[in-house]
Amino acid sequence: MTLSRLPRAVARRALRGADRLGTGSALLARRLLARLADWVARGRRADLTGWRAALGPLLRLALLGGLVWLVWRLLQARIWWLTWSLAALWAGTAWALTREAKEEAVEEEEAGEEPGPSRDDVITLLRTLAGDRPGVHLSTLLAHLQEHGQAGGWKVTDLRLRLEALRIPVAPKLKVDGVPKRGVSKAALDGLPPLDGQEDSPDASPAV
Repeated sequence: MTLSRLPRAVARRALRGADRLGTGSALLARRLLARLADWVARGRRADLTGWRAALGPLLRLALLGGLVWLVWRLLQARIWWLTWSLAALWAGTAWALTREAKEEAVEEEEAGEEPGPSRDDVITLLRTLAGDRPGVHLSTLLAHLQEHGQAGGWKVTDLRLRLEALRIPVAPKLKVDGVPKRGVSKAALDGLPPLDGQEDSPDASPAV
């Protein structure tokens, strides 16, 4: 490589690094928002009604607001070591997430036509997450999958499309713990018609 080409190569590498960091930051932000939203929603108590049942989510929102205010005040105080530490932590996590997403894409490509999880496995997971509630929100299911290293970079829409491909009906407004969001009800899972090629497949992976 000649000296004249060196600045171009450095610039291209810097652009690739910035693009990777931006992609990882967006993925990290989506994961944090999904988990925080699920954490706030789970604060609602099913044994209470009215404003008492909403106290849990409101208190958790207030706690998050106080935490954001505290971080903002610390940043305004110009504590440089804290600012740089938070920036480095965010950048390192975002960079690692892009590596995980790339490894997952390579594994999926190498797998080729390897069968994915069967619909029975997905239904079992949905029932487990629903527990004694009438169903489970897609945001809860997505957060669970991402906590176990799956569905990296997915949004609720991606998950909905995959569930509908398995002929699992998704309700636009399923009320769980008093919160109406997109989800799958346990009633809809009862009596589902068999999926051609899925119900008797012995090679279906229980990866879910």
